[in-house]
Amino acid sequence: MVTLTSAENALKEVYLGIVANQLNVAANPLLAQIKRSTNHIYGKEVRKAAPVGINGGIGAGDETSELPASSATNYVSFVAELKNLYGKIEISDKALRATSNNVNSFINLLNDEMEKLIESSNFNLGRMLFGDGSGTLITINGVTTANHFFTVTGNINNVVEGMVIQNPEKPDYLFHVTYVDRANKRIYTEENNFTTASFNNGVKLVVQGSKDKEITGIEGIFSATSLYGLSKTDNKWLNPYSSTDLIYLSDSAIQNVIDYLEDVANSNINYIATTKAIRRLYQEYLGAYRRNIDVTELKGGFKTITYNGIPVVGDKFVNDNTMYFLNTNDFTMYEMCDWKWLEDESGRILRQNPNYPTYSATLVKYAELICEKPAGQGKLSNIATTLTAPDTSDDTGLQS
Repeated sequence: MVTLTSAENALKEVYLGIVANQLNVAANPLLAQIKRSTNHIYGKEVRKAAPVGINGGIGAGDETSELPASSATNYVSFVAELKNLYGKIEISDKALRATSNNVNSFINLLNDEMEKLIESSNFNLGRMLFGDGSGTLITINGVTTANHFFTVTGNINNVVEGMVIQNPEKPDYLFHVTYVDRANKRIYTEENNFTTASFNNGVKLVVQGSKDKEITGIEGIFSATSLYGLSKTDNKWLNPYSSTDLIYLSDSAIQNVIDYLEDVANSNINYIATTKAIRRLYQEYLGAYRRNIDVTELKGGFKTITYNGIPVVGDKFVNDNTMYFLNTNDFTMYEMCDWKWLEDESGRILRQNPNYPTYSATLVKYAELICEKPAGQGKLSNIATTLTAPDTSDDTGLQS
């Protein structure tokens, strides 16, 4: 007979490892390439020493001249608070009792809940990975109260049906997303308190309760004024390469960024992230110049095209017209522990929700993403959506 105890045992002993692996490896192609570590955790913080420049104790001289003065490598301390990441499932008492005498039905019930948890968690982990840590999903630029929708600017892929969003300026207002019109960048909700006062133009919407509480994603390296407790103004070496110039996509444009980062920051780019539209544009470019399209398989089973062996990955959470150039060896996901079920004092993970005939269990992980060499990363944020006409003056297919 299935009981709460047997349900808990299944969640702990069977499903936890499967879910943790899915969230650590299969959530996002980039996340799968980033190493994980439990080192450098002090209390609620990550404290990591990061080198600045090179060792200065080098020089040349006469065979009897004084040796070069010693100058050890400079280090600074990166400090960042671990972020609290949660995933929650809910099972009704009625559903649990209905499957109590049928093990297969109970397994199907748990499988369904786990699949929903993984789907939701993968979406939010992927979104946070390319965010800036502020939790911003989208920015409002128009409100229509009659039909309960608002138009937005930004990456519409950050929002999905079922999400509970919030105006952080008025945290008492929570809104359930009922439909996302991606073509027209409209988000619909059914809440009766949907008014122009609830959503002013320019307001940046967040996931409920998440403002400034998400991991420091890739965009945070480029847009934040301070990083890991250090001011970018006072520590200019923290600033990565970033260009807003209009760029027409080509091998040369890609190689220019890679060469710059190699020469200036001694960084070896091994991962290029862009939108799926820009990736298709690059495939079009390769076809226009009659180039072979090489494909590689990444850790986690993801497949993608490459540029000179470097994976070019299309990710829906990358902002429009943007391409990131990353050295994944510079990134570490520091975590207090792997994904765990939240337990009470008695070790229970399934608990009744107060005043409701339902039970819930919560996955938790305390982690933060750290880039040890921000200056070794690059970004193009104004890539043209069309190609220049190919030069067909000779039969090589190459630009003259």
